Amino acid sequence: MIQAYVTQDDTLMTTLTVREVVYNSAKLQLPDSMSKSEKKERAETTIKEMGLQDAINTRIGGWSVKGLSGGQKRRVSICIEILTRPELLFLDEPTSGLDSAASYHVMSRIIKIAQQDRKIVIASIHQPSSEVFELFHNLCLLSSGRTVYFGSTSVANQFFASNGFPCPPMRNPSDHYLRTINKDFDADIEQGFGLISAAKAIDILANSYKSSEAYQHVQQRVNDICQQV
Repeated sequence: MIQAYVTQDDTLMTTLTVREVVYNSAKLQLPDSMSKSEKKERAETTIKEMGLQDAINTRIGGWSVKGLSGGQKRRVSICIEILTRPELLFLDEPTSGLDSAASYHVMSRIIKIAQQDRKIVIASIHQPSSEVFELFHNLCLLSSGRTVYFGSTSVANQFFASNGFPCPPMRNPSDHYLRTINKDFDADIEQGFGLISAAKAIDILANSYKSSEAYQHVQQRVNDICQQV
């Protein structure tokens, strides 16, 4: 399979164990050319990759049945989608509803698998801690459909600072970026020694990005890929 998608909400059978859920999914998703033992082995391997081997015989659980934690359930949902070893994995807010420790554990597992298998992972993320944010290689910031920044996560701080929006000391960079480009509350943003509206800040950043080498590089890569298709 080329791609897989993990939804924000976990939709799992609460009465089944981790092994049963993942193995049943393997039987449904994997090709008929694979034997029953091969499918079972794939399920067991995937469970271990997501660090769920100690909970393999634990029921999923729900409001009336004790079972897995929120972070473990999220990892089971991811297990189901990576059984087919997709080249591209989409994650819709994989850390939503999880505490900072569980969020880091989930994302670090995903990053480890992506690096081992050389896969591409694209995730929308909700309020990442600074530790989780540092796990990402590239960052895409959007505001009302406009691309404000798309490039290396490590260079984003320099990009914002060069346009007059440096990240204050001891502040989570992701919080700073989102606060700067969020115009929902029409707040004024500091630029240098003055204040400007969030809408103006977005214009400055979006225009700066569009004239950058990073933007030109992305456009060239898109054109190259389109010609190959």
